[in-house]
Amino acid sequence: MANIAFIGLGNMGGPMAANLIKAGHNVQGFDLVQASCESAKADGVTIAGTAKDAVKNAEIIITMLPAGKHVLAVWNDVLPGAAKGALVIDCSTIDVESARQAHATAAKLQLPSVDAPVSGGTGGAKGATLTFMCGGDAKAFATAKPILEAMGKKIVHCGEGGAGQAAKICNNMILGISMIGVCEAFALAEKLGLSHQALFDVASTSSGQCWSLTTYCPVPGPVPTSPANNDYKPGFAAALMLKDLRLSQEAAKAAGASTPLGAHAESIYDAFDKAGQGGVDFSGIINALRSAKP
Repeated sequence: MANIAFIGLGNMGGPMAANLIKAGHNVQGFDLVQASCESAKADGVTIAGTAKDAVKNAEIIITMLPAGKHVLAVWNDVLPGAAKGALVIDCSTIDVESARQAHATAAKLQLPSVDAPVSGGTGGAKGATLTFMCGGDAKAFATAKPILEAMGKKIVHCGEGGAGQAAKICNNMILGISMIGVCEAFALAEKLGLSHQALFDVASTSSGQCWSLTTYCPVPGPVPTSPANNDYKPGFAAALMLKDLRLSQEAAKAAGASTPLGAHAESIYDAFDKAGQGGVDFSGIINALRSAKP
């Protein structure tokens, strides 16, 4: 049993903190949103008055925040007051450079650190089935792994600091591109008079098979648990997919990599977001494709 500070108790962080409680850990949490604090409190998290208060006496410090600037601001604010040797884990999805800066901040204070962004959405957060993509030295990862196992199903060490974020960005670029491809296929099938189930039965067992089809099918029916069966309520919001695609393009530009499909996927989700659909599940992009002119 560990004393854990958890900063960022929103749609992902709240359920993750709750799973740490279920695993027998003591969790002191903090969030700027009062409703998030109240929800986490109902799950057994002790709510601290400030982020600095949350990290006092914590052996493990976990952050789950919106962007790199928030992670750096919080780490710079709270880590000087952390207990000696406390392990710092960031589960946010941020840019690689900010992740590396965060590791440098921890290193200056002689605190081990891991960047550990997640895949699996709110369902994975609630069900403790997340995949964690981790960056950091081997010793820090070994310490973090049993903590992460209380919140996830698969824990992967991707390399040194920042490697977890690199893996997450690449993975979600694949996801954004593949979802658009699957949605285009279903939109075309509808125009050709092919039923959703017929296309699913063929593609899910042949060369068109992918996660966006078999687990997260963007039309109602074939996969009853997909958001398409719940009026495209997220899930994983389109605005978050756009954020990840933007991160992929920033990384591609910095690395000198050509990612034309990633760039096109970003532009498609950007238009969807600007049309006021950022709060819709990212699989709802099928509705924009249905109405788009050829």
